[in-house]
Amino acid sequence: MESIRYAVPGPTGPAAGTPARRPHSVRRTTTHDSLREHGTDGPVTAIALGRDLYTSRTGEASVLAAVRLEATSQFPGHILTSIGTDPVDDRVRQLTGKRASAGFRRAVEAALPGEREAGTLLYQVLDDLPTALLVSGYATLAATVTSGGPVPPPGRSPAMALQVVDMCSGWVDGGVMVSGLNEGRLPYFEGTVAPGGLEGAGDPLGWHAHGPLPAHAMRRRRRLDVWPGAGLAHVEAFFRDSHVAADRVERVVHEYTVRATVDMATRTFCQCQADFGSLPWPECPGALASAGRLAGVSVDGLRRRVREDFTGVGTCTHLNDTLRALEDVSALIDVLDGQSRG
Repeated sequence: MESIRYAVPGPTGPAAGTPARRPHSVRRTTTHDSLREHGTDGPVTAIALGRDLYTSRTGEASVLAAVRLEATSQFPGHILTSIGTDPVDDRVRQLTGKRASAGFRRAVEAALPGEREAGTLLYQVLDDLPTALLVSGYATLAATVTSGGPVPPPGRSPAMALQVVDMCSGWVDGGVMVSGLNEGRLPYFEGTVAPGGLEGAGDPLGWHAHGPLPAHAMRRRRRLDVWPGAGLAHVEAFFRDSHVAADRVERVVHEYTVRATVDMATRTFCQCQADFGSLPWPECPGALASAGRLAGVSVDGLRRRVREDFTGVGTCTHLNDTLRALEDVSALIDVLDGQSRG
């Protein structure tokens, strides 16, 4: 089967560095690695790492929270055959046997009540698990296309069956991807080569520690910076999905940077805008303007609000994931308030 090869780099391409930590700021970083140690058709081992770091007014850094999650997902269905955390939280074991797909986040809230409302690092790591595992299916598609081996017959894969035409900008009817699918072509986008230096040695505390990716692995990175100024909280959120193919080259599949300000008293967004570093299809950047819809919206309950209201061809599922995670800005503002009083 013929495939579509596409990649849309942003105006300046994928990020090649990370902004310096600001005085009196909180930085949350997470990574979700999807590893295929038993081949591209075998189970996926997900290793998620996260850290909350406070930088004082004089530049000293202190770790507020850190977590490591490891889960094994059996295909098809991404059924979790094992899951655990360090530090150990026995409640997480209730998620064993659950599907890391529709309904998983409800299961997380039932197993770990109060974590979402508190905006904890553990909740964010769990909240990101189902979509990170879903996107990891790209590694199988990439291995199939780049190896020149046999490809699936026409029709949608189980992952594609979850998608709906016009559900987002990339899936717009008549767009490159949907048209290709209708013509029997695989929707393979090669991605943009990732420049070095994103987690460079300029600031060894800029990101939590994590190693290089092996072949056929994927990584989801997040960075959320919050710092105060004149009654406002300034927010910068970075999001990237990347893939390492058999050639050991890392390529960026999705990358967004969202910048916003939040009224610290009312906890509502004053403004929000999004930029991109790399996206798969030419229609995808049409979703950028949707970030501006957060103006006047409360931070509290943002995950539910985005899920219910941000739908259709003017949105992007990956940008929505980035916006949803901004619900935790309120908890990070609380940290800054606490540090000020302390």
